Amino acid sequence: MTSIGGASTGMVDWNLAVATATRLVRPGPEVSRDEARAVVAELRRHAKASEEHVRGFTRLGTEEGHDTPVLVVDRPGWIRANVAGFREILRPLLDKMQERRGSSAGGAVMSAVGGKVTGVELGMLLSFLASRVLGQYETFAPATRELPAGENGGGRLLLVAPNIVHVERELDVDPHDFRLWVCLHEETHRTQFTAVPWLRDHLEGEIQSFLGETDVDPMTVLERVREAAQSLAGGRPEAEEDDGGRSFVEIVQTPAQREILGRLTAVMSLLEGHADFVMDGVGPAVVPSVGEIREKFQQRRAKGASRLDLALRKLLGLDAKLRQYRDGERFVRAVVDEVGMDGFNRVWTSPNTLPTKSEIAKPADWVARVHRKAE
Repeated sequence: MTSIGGASTGMVDWNLAVATATRLVRPGPEVSRDEARAVVAELRRHAKASEEHVRGFTRLGTEEGHDTPVLVVDRPGWIRANVAGFREILRPLLDKMQERRGSSAGGAVMSAVGGKVTGVELGMLLSFLASRVLGQYETFAPATRELPAGENGGGRLLLVAPNIVHVERELDVDPHDFRLWVCLHEETHRTQFTAVPWLRDHLEGEIQSFLGETDVDPMTVLERVREAAQSLAGGRPEAEEDDGGRSFVEIVQTPAQREILGRLTAVMSLLEGHADFVMDGVGPAVVPSVGEIREKFQQRRAKGASRLDLALRKLLGLDAKLRQYRDGERFVRAVVDEVGMDGFNRVWTSPNTLPTKSEIAKPADWVARVHRKAE
């Protein structure tokens, strides 16, 4: 196994997290070697075709700037990529927690438990998520020997082939249409970040400000990881009910963090909703069965696979992500209906033209602020 880089010990043993997740992740659907090659080749073709479809529909981006690679990966590949990304973005928070290890009771306990236990439990969570993600644009992806990334801090686009095959079979939809449909969504995210150069730095600044405000006892974080891991193992049956449990994000909020989180929520709602809007807008022209796919996928997304899924989605904050798709898509659709695609694209002018959390819920307020003022 390739090391994630740097020392593996500390608050989290990252290499052990990769090893644990890779060992525990469920095998993908059964496919022959020839079928697997065909799926990978088709996903690469669809990813390439999606660039033109998305740029034409959104009127964003040009050929230059699309230096971010498209990687068709399996579940272990997704795990390795995400651990590298997590390590990069969480480094300031973990360094801060490391400094507190010896100066508080929670820090002492964390020191005793050690980064290896945390690595195992993080690996359990990643093994759960690795079988569910269809694709992902990794915004803060450090390049590794196995996983290249774009130059100058650019990201990479991941397509998780076994998960795409699993879902297309589960939904009983046309596999070629479904694969293109997924690629359209993920290519929209790649276009957002390559066509809007300031967006990555803005997001990273907001995330680091959020983490910089964190003043949480290390033991609290460990307990939250353990709760999620025990849910996976069936150790907390009460978690299947809505017991008021808090997500990871909710346990580290100060007043300043709540303001930052409100801005981050609005941006993520915009990005996810925009991708859904583009996927549906382009779909009818290039994906013949888009209506059937959308209906079946929405039903699957809403209900989750099980009660355990629902409990974990809440604990990990994934229920909030589902709301982001829905609320963001409504915002984009309403704005485009009001001022057209070029009018909507003013959203990408600067951080000041991004919608606020309240404007996501009331698109007319964003139109009034950005368009009426300009006029």
